[in-house]
Amino acid sequence: MTSADLVLPPTDQQTPTAALLQAPDAQALEMAIGDMHVLLEQHGYVVAVYPSSISPAHERRLFSVRSVLESDRIALVKVDLPPLGVAVLVRQLRQLSICDFSPGVVASAARLLTHYIHAGALLHSVTKFDRVPVDLRTHAKSWVPGSQFAVVAGPEPQLVRVGPKADPPAGPEFATDLLTAKGQSQSEWVKETLAPAWQVQAIHESALPSESPAWWGTGKLVEFAAYLPDISVLYQLVSSVRRENCHWCGMELIGDRCGFCSSPLPAAENRMHSAGVLSQEALAPPQS
Repeated sequence: MTSADLVLPPTDQQTPTAALLQAPDAQALEMAIGDMHVLLEQHGYVVAVYPSSISPAHERRLFSVRSVLESDRIALVKVDLPPLGVAVLVRQLRQLSICDFSPGVVASAARLLTHYIHAGALLHSVTKFDRVPVDLRTHAKSWVPGSQFAVVAGPEPQLVRVGPKADPPAGPEFATDLLTAKGQSQSEWVKETLAPAWQVQAIHESALPSESPAWWGTGKLVEFAAYLPDISVLYQLVSSVRRENCHWCGMELIGDRCGFCSSPLPAAENRMHSAGVLSQEALAPPQS
C-alpha cells in the first residue's frame, strides 16, 4: 500500500496487515529496493495496490523498484477508487490472501471487487469536484449556504442534491456494511438517511484518509464506502469466476487481464461463469 492511512484495521486475527511502499520524498530508492526484496523473500509474491491519484513520481518509483529487481513476482495494481474505497479494497484483498487462491488470482480479483464497492461522499460543495461530471446548474446550487450533495464515484457515477424530498443515490442490491469517515462536516445524513436507504447491515467509522480532501475537492465532507464484509462471500464471489493462465507470464488469473503483467486475455478466452454476478440469493447465509 502507498499510504499508511489506507491500511484499515484487520477484521479478525487472521487478516494480515499491509506493507507500506513509501513515496520518493520519504525513502531513498536503495531502501525501497531493499524493502521490496525482503517482502519477496518473506512472502514469495507482492501485490502492490495503489490509487490512481498518487503522484506521478510515486508511481514511477513503484515501477523503478520492480524494474531494478527484474522480478515477475511483483503485481502493480492501479485502482480508480476514492481513498476510502481503496482502503476497503486493500483490506478485502488482505482477507483473500489467506485463502487458497494463487497470487495471480488475488491480484486480478482487485478489478472484480471494485464493482462491488459503492464508494462516495457527502459534499458541502462541488465547485472544485471534477471526478464525476457536474453541470453548471449544480455548480451554481453549491454556492447556496447549507447545500449538500451526495456523490457516488463507483461502480456507477451518481450525483444528487441532498434535501427533504430528494431520494438518496441508488445503492447496492446486496447486503453490505458501511464504512464512514468524517472530514470538516457535522452532518449525520450518511448514517441517518443513506444507511437505512441502502439497508446496510452495520455502520463502522474510520479516520478520514489524508488524500480525501484533495480527491473530493473539499474538506467539508463525509466519505463512505459500502462493501462486502464477509470473507466467505468474498471467497464465493472470486471462486465463481473462471480461472485462466496468462499466455504471457503464466500466472493464474480471473477476468480479462493478468494482475501481474497486465496482459489481456485473447478474446476467445475472455469469459466467466454466470455465477460471477452476486444476487441476494447468492449472498444468503448457508442453512444450518
